[in-house]
Amino acid sequence: MSSPETEPSAARPHPQGLVAPQLRALRRRASLTLEAAARDAGLSPAHLSRLETGQRQPSLPMLLSLARVYGTTVAELLGEAAPERDAVVRAAGMEPTTAGGWTYWQAGAPGRGMQALRVHVPHGSQGDIVRVHPGEEWLYVLRGRLLLRLGETLHRLGPGDSAHFDSLTPHRIAAQDPDGVELLFVHTLLQSPSAALCLGPAHGDAS
Repeated sequence: MSSPETEPSAARPHPQGLVAPQLRALRRRASLTLEAAARDAGLSPAHLSRLETGQRQPSLPMLLSLARVYGTTVAELLGEAAPERDAVVRAAGMEPTTAGGWTYWQAGAPGRGMQALRVHVPHGSQGDIVRVHPGEEWLYVLRGRLLLRLGETLHRLGPGDSAHFDSLTPHRIAAQDPDGVELLFVHTLLQSPSAALCLGPAHGDAS
């Protein structure tokens, strides 16, 4: 995978005069020097300076990296106003969504740099899918037993166990018990299209 600094394509057309000052303002809001922000984002200070002064336009990988470093979203980096969000999410407002056999309940406000979910993973569902994508993930087992493969290492987690890992590490998640497993799940994956989350079925099973 190429570094953000070498990615040539622009993320999307956007007025040059808006993106540059927004990048600078968000870096200052995060209390980061140009050198520290550039290092954490995988850029050179000179390259980040050119982005902040409008001499260069950022690509999507650059925006993803900078959003992670500044604890924000690509939309805010581009100067798009975020809607007002409630700090509290009530249980009654957590409508379930089903995708690929998994059931999700939104446990945090949408549009933030982190997304929090409660997830039910049925036995045998998507256990052969290898996922890899930018960001970080943290999960906590509420009920049942989880099979978590990180790279070539298989971990068996029970209630009360948790894991925190870089999402660029190929990973697979499967329920060990017939009743499935229930998780609390936090990720920093807002800007990744769902098609980019999976490499496809792996050879062999998750156990």
